[in-house]
Amino acid sequence: MNSTAAKVVIVGAGIGGLAAALRLSHQGCDVTVVEMHAAPGGKMRTLPSAAGPVDAGPTVLTMRPVFEALFADVGETLDTYLTLTPLQTLARHYWDDGATLDLMATPEASLANVIATFGNKAGAEFAAFSARTKRLFDVFDGPMMQTAEPDQRGVTKAVLKQPGIIRDMAPHRSLAGLLKGAFSDPRLAQLFGRYATYVGGSPYASPAILSLIWQAEARGVWSVDGGMHRLAQTIAKLAADRGAMFQYNTPATRITRQGGKTTGIETPGGHIPADIVLFNGEPRALTTGQLGEGSKAAVSAKGTEPRSLSAYVHAFAAIPTGTALAHHTVFFGQDPKAEFVALAKGEMPTDATLYICAQDHGTTAPDTPQRFEIIMNAPPIPRDPEKEKAQCQTLIFNRLRQFGLQFSPEPGPDTLTTPEGFNTLFPASNGSLYGRSPHGLMAAFQRPTARTKIPGLYLCGGGAHPGAGVPMAVLSARHAAAAIMTDLALHSTSRQTAMRGGTSTGSATAAPKQSLS
Repeated sequence: MNSTAAKVVIVGAGIGGLAAALRLSHQGCDVTVVEMHAAPGGKMRTLPSAAGPVDAGPTVLTMRPVFEALFADVGETLDTYLTLTPLQTLARHYWDDGATLDLMATPEASLANVIATFGNKAGAEFAAFSARTKRLFDVFDGPMMQTAEPDQRGVTKAVLKQPGIIRDMAPHRSLAGLLKGAFSDPRLAQLFGRYATYVGGSPYASPAILSLIWQAEARGVWSVDGGMHRLAQTIAKLAADRGAMFQYNTPATRITRQGGKTTGIETPGGHIPADIVLFNGEPRALTTGQLGEGSKAAVSAKGTEPRSLSAYVHAFAAIPTGTALAHHTVFFGQDPKAEFVALAKGEMPTDATLYICAQDHGTTAPDTPQRFEIIMNAPPIPRDPEKEKAQCQTLIFNRLRQFGLQFSPEPGPDTLTTPEGFNTLFPASNGSLYGRSPHGLMAAFQRPTARTKIPGLYLCGGGAHPGAGVPMAVLSARHAAAAIMTDLALHSTSRQTAMRGGTSTGSATAAPKQSLS
């Protein structure tokens, strides 16, 4: 490292690994990304359909400033590369009794719809809940999400500046408990309880502070022209433009060490040496020894257990008829608690809430096949995954017919990805899509951070701090890249002035920074 750029190997081309590759290559590191699959994106994946590639992973882009900051920090503008369309209807919601509620892009429009559907009292409760979650989001954004290594002291300091926030936190209540007191209409409590599933939890076991997730959506939801996978493809290209090398269909089999220091990775094609290894995979793969016995101590077991929820995911193209859909539509189960009782037992729920993303909403003719993704919550790998695959397919489309929605042709089980399938796609995950479970007040502090216990080995992605979700994974990449560059500077013996692509004096955002040697 005396006269050459630091060699960084990133394991996994999920959104966290891609964002880190972009940041690190921009700052002069010699970056290689290895990915076991054939394309970038990780969970932000697509499947083929008659109408083209259909998203089969994340469908919601929120917290736009996180992505704007990523592009700005490498001298680019988000709008130059991607067309993001703000959704006026954030999500449409249906209940069995015929009630329908659209949450909208403006607080005023959402409030008007709540009043129209549930009455003035519900409107006042909704306004109070929104104000409460805004206060929580504003207080905890800095000391939790934006901080690389959150600690209780930092959070306590933020809370002491606004003592009233403790009441908003409801520290000894579950999210479901908070919502029961916040809304007199159980349907609204059911709606906002669903936000716990955004990070793989049950509202009956997740802390009340997760109510702030509503604010991430209330501040705007965007669709990505061409699908969410375009975001992954774009970031990968920008990283490649800065010299990052991508090796697809290349799994990492072992992280190598010598003298207590990380030295690279083994792949089926041989050893790739590195000064730094950034692992953008399921941290449980480290603790279970799937990347070598020497990496088992990198992360504590409490950082990966217990596991979060999984999902049954249909991705297909068909012509819809009947019930009117928005871009994002939710069909609620009849009993709000039944779904989570089944999930807690490790069983497929038979009375579950269903979410549909209509990827081509408003852009195709009514009689033209459109792309859809349907998600139903699932436990990590169930007891009898093969038997449940056919059962799940039947249950989902029977339930949608009860709401008046049909698809032609109706997709079969071959369009369904199960928890067992996700475990195969993302080794050591046990099918969980969100890493460690968010259950318990201290769960956020137990999630692993960018620096591991092994010198030269770092983490990013949804299994690391600040947690699951596309914006969170991008933030984790920022934390990891900052930790790596800081540690390289501390251990560097000289500073390189010339970089690939020319000479630069370095800039905080607009130009490539000087390489650390």
